[in-house]
Amino acid sequence: MISTTSFENEIQSINRIVQYLKEAPNVINSTDWTLRRNAERHALFTQFGNIAVHSTVKNRSAKLTVCIGSPEVCQTSLHPLQTEIVNNLAKTLDSVELYIRKAPFVRINRNMGDNREFSPNCTIFVSIQRPEMIRLAYMAWAALFPPKQETEPKQYIIYIPEWQESARQIVVFPEISTTVVLGTDYYGESKKGFLRMAMWNAKQRGMLGLHAGAKIIKARGIDGGIKKYGMLILGLSGTGKTTHTCHTHDLSDEGEGIEILQDDVVFLKKDGSAYGSERGFYLKTEGLDAVSQPIIYKASISRNAIFENVMVDYEGNVFFDDYTLTSNGRGIMLRSDLHPYISESIDLPAIDEMDGLIVAFITRRHTVVPLAAKLTPEQAGAVFMLGESIETSAGDPKRAGESVRSVGTNPFIIGDKSYDGNWFYDFVKRNEGKVQCYQLNTGGVGEIIEKLPDGKKVTKRKVKRVEIVEMSAIIRGIVRGTIKWENDRHWNFASPAYVEGMDISNYRVEKFYNETSIAQQVSDLKRERIEYIKGFDKLNKEIVKAVETI
Repeated sequence: MISTTSFENEIQSINRIVQYLKEAPNVINSTDWTLRRNAERHALFTQFGNIAVHSTVKNRSAKLTVCIGSPEVCQTSLHPLQTEIVNNLAKTLDSVELYIRKAPFVRINRNMGDNREFSPNCTIFVSIQRPEMIRLAYMAWAALFPPKQETEPKQYIIYIPEWQESARQIVVFPEISTTVVLGTDYYGESKKGFLRMAMWNAKQRGMLGLHAGAKIIKARGIDGGIKKYGMLILGLSGTGKTTHTCHTHDLSDEGEGIEILQDDVVFLKKDGSAYGSERGFYLKTEGLDAVSQPIIYKASISRNAIFENVMVDYEGNVFFDDYTLTSNGRGIMLRSDLHPYISESIDLPAIDEMDGLIVAFITRRHTVVPLAAKLTPEQAGAVFMLGESIETSAGDPKRAGESVRSVGTNPFIIGDKSYDGNWFYDFVKRNEGKVQCYQLNTGGVGEIIEKLPDGKKVTKRKVKRVEIVEMSAIIRGIVRGTIKWENDRHWNFASPAYVEGMDISNYRVEKFYNETSIAQQVSDLKRERIEYIKGFDKLNKEIVKAVETI
């Protein structure tokens, strides 16, 4: 953690940089039309008529990202690389302040969200020393909304992709809503840069930023009537959040259907309403196909879509299943191209305007965690804090497949994470009966990995993956109320005994492990959870108790 005096110096430096760029002669204020045309000059055209671009850096640089500011926002523990960034920060910003007077920049101003209460004004300054980097400005333009006058808060990103590779870093100043991105050309740093700061700013206004997709579902209940639910789907990138946000779940009876609101970040209020953030969805294209993900696929091949790091051959043919360059291929698709499944608004109505709110936590586990679990408010608070999943190529490709924990399945929380957990638990508890919470395992069961004496891991049996259509059947059963729940034999929650449209018995853990192995794995996971939760001393005791018994 840097001293208060040093922090004040950094703030002054950042403010000078932003103020200079606002009025600098070397900064171009690009129009929508020229921005797109210039980006297209440095891109490939695909068979679909949209453009494809490629970055040198293929994923977010999490270990090179650090928050700077008061004790309220500073990270309590730093990776050695982050410590080096902090120690050299004054010198780095001095260099940035000199460099911005020489390099050519483009400036884009947009709005996040589309409401009168919380719609951050977002300005990105992108260095185009490498002319093709105009694409970063274009992608930011595509993802956000046209600007409105006098919206607050004002957020800034200074993006210099050509910075020395050895000094790559992302420095976040939450309290002045400014992020500096150096030495990476991956668009995700811009997207998450704005969203990260917005979640912090939302927290200051009494809201909770969630790494979640949002939709409205209309389903026929067991009484024959149509019910209208809001649904929030929380999950780490690459675990199925967008897939299931943008899926109909085969709700095809008269009066049934879905309305897609958002796919990545929303700002939840105490009344259960949630403000949306973006008009462009940033999806992983890994495994994308027209059969299992028809809505997303159709939007992805629109003329408006932008592919990033997706394999495209010399004739413009697109190969979503070719991971030679990376498995973290991405695409920006516009909400408008999800028609007719989009809602008129990007904002979720309050609970009282619907029949309830469904919150689904997506985890991706491969061993003994059931495909679905029905949670009490206390258990929901525990699952929120545990944020269990596996690492994907979106975060750290070298650790892809490893178990990870991220509070709220949200790697972008700034400040005390216990606050977020307590806020969420209080919200669910106050609305008990109106808010239903579930954990969904989009991974599967049955994997066996053996650790060799030299430390290497060998997969002895692959996971039996749950298919998208099967998880959709589970979600359909939840909203229709047709799932038969039973007390799970191995966990202290209810899991499905019967799901219409799929054979849930295919995923019984007893089919893959003997009782001794199951008991050991369950015991180990519970012990890990209890040890992990000890790191949150400000957490509501009811959540802690639920972790110990879940």
